[in-house]
Amino acid sequence: MTQNQRPKVPRRALDGVLLLDKPVGLSSNDALIRAKRLYLAKKAGHTGTLDPLASGLLPLCFGEATKFSQDLLDADKTYEATMRLGVRTTTGDAEGEAIGTRELTCDQAAVEQALATFRGDIVQVPPMYSALKRDGKPLYEYARAGQTVEREGRQVTIHTLELIACALPDVTFRVTCSKGTYVRTLAEDIGEALGCGAHLVMLRRTGVGTLTLAHSVTLDALSDATESERDAWLQPVDALLSTFPRVQLDVEATRRFLHGQRLRLADLAVDNELRQAERARVYSCEDKLLGVARVTEGVLAPERLIVAAVK
Repeated sequence: MTQNQRPKVPRRALDGVLLLDKPVGLSSNDALIRAKRLYLAKKAGHTGTLDPLASGLLPLCFGEATKFSQDLLDADKTYEATMRLGVRTTTGDAEGEAIGTRELTCDQAAVEQALATFRGDIVQVPPMYSALKRDGKPLYEYARAGQTVEREGRQVTIHTLELIACALPDVTFRVTCSKGTYVRTLAEDIGEALGCGAHLVMLRRTGVGTLTLAHSVTLDALSDATESERDAWLQPVDALLSTFPRVQLDVEATRRFLHGQRLRLADLAVDNELRQAERARVYSCEDKLLGVARVTEGVLAPERLIVAAVK
């Protein structure tokens, strides 16, 4: 080894989910890199990005958990956000330049009435400052070049939208929405409905699916922790799968499932919830997670398996 070469630090084969409370000013990828380095993990990935100006829940997957990260990408999200009425910006948030100022004539009652009109299924036009691609190039690249391209509206669902505080011109609200919803765009559209325009000044994600900030940890806390304390923050892999009904197999069914064989529901001890589901989380007779299966036409079909279980 030459003088300038450093010995390689061995990486750890970790499996689990870290509920990270991402700070403002850090990209999701940078947060992932820092956490992966702290854990010395071999493999890690995140479950959908948070803008650098946003804070809050960023679930990070390690090892086998990365196989199931798509399930969180498709999950509903919950945010707390503050919008400032009367000013529109180029980006729809505080990072952009002001492009229009209008007089504020609404009151709290008008704000509550406007929020009510955005609950349920709505159509959003994705913002130019987004990672959606057009002809292979992200929209934000067009926007930075001063170009605007036509975007089609997309249907999203606003499950809940409630007012937290109204200290005009600032309005703070909580929203639970389907995947693909842009809260920046929601704030801008509410501002237009009120006739004054708006932009987002704060965004904090508080929930992803059934996961919340209740068991989250900050990067600073991880940095100050010992290795065993860090490991204690890891949730089990099936924390990502809590919305799926559970089925437990006997010894023979476990063997067949791990060989990729489809199992008839009629031969298994399953309830009506599982029979009506599209997917299920599957456990061995020893209560170990085996993977995820699709439920179709009366059979349980293996979809994604845990490597350790197969071995």
